[in-house]
Amino acid sequence: MAKLQGAFTALVTPMNTDFSVDYEGYRKLVSYQLEAGISGLLPLGTTGETPTLDESEEEILIDITIDEVKKYTAKTGRKVPVIVGAGSNNTRDAVRYTERAKQKGADYALVVTPYYNKPSDEGIFRHFEEVSKVGIPVIVYNIAGRTGKNICTSLLMRIAELPNIAGVKEASGDINQMMEVIEKIAMKKKDFCVLSGDDGLTLPLAAAGGDGVISVVSNLVPDLITKLAVSAVEGDLKTAREIHYRLQPFFKAAFVDGNPTSIKFAMNQKGIPAGTLRLPLVDIAESAKPVVVAAMKQCGLL
Repeated sequence: MAKLQGAFTALVTPMNTDFSVDYEGYRKLVSYQLEAGISGLLPLGTTGETPTLDESEEEILIDITIDEVKKYTAKTGRKVPVIVGAGSNNTRDAVRYTERAKQKGADYALVVTPYYNKPSDEGIFRHFEEVSKVGIPVIVYNIAGRTGKNICTSLLMRIAELPNIAGVKEASGDINQMMEVIEKIAMKKKDFCVLSGDDGLTLPLAAAGGDGVISVVSNLVPDLITKLAVSAVEGDLKTAREIHYRLQPFFKAAFVDGNPTSIKFAMNQKGIPAGTLRLPLVDIAESAKPVVVAAMKQCGLL
């Protein structure tokens, strides 16, 4: 399988004022990303408010993404991979969602650590073992802050030996753990990608041998995040540093009132389709709005 490298947008799901999905807005967002040169797209991630979507809505969003990518590829000749979020804390559902991603024509499935029920390491391994049998490349999503369970490197080493395990989205926030993953897995399994789950760690992870980022901030600035990630991966650290430090204030502000609350507000400031949020998420707090706006201005984004 081809190794993923670059910047991959964890797409928001635009919502209308009546809380219905803004499918036309979503199509425009996907087109905006593609035209800006994004390396790949991720519908149905956490940033897409997937826990609040029903399965019919999810399927339409996958179809729109695949359709827009096909049209873009036909026009430009550039193949842009689609990674579909397929995680669940029910292994049977995770397998079913992974099968759906494969049937819809996605290139990869992103499967998060089973959350809330806090399985043992053996339970996590067997969860990914079942998902790996579907036959589509799988990106493991490690984010202890949301799942309550960290995938330690020794466990990830076992998972990486399963068929169809293509890499990891590392959102542990621990750069030492990320470097250990690179050393003990990616340096030995050359097609295994290590992608940052935090925009602010794109540069240090790539400098240590990582492969890029699954990004929230690229919803707003896909061109800059792509240039940052690609430059860093290719060893042009001067360019990568310039973009990193330019955007650093916004990397913080983009999460000042949670995700995707803050990034949706920022997108709305620029007229990029985002809209409102579904409960239990609510629109950004009044106190957070000037923080986001000030950071956007400081970074030259407004």
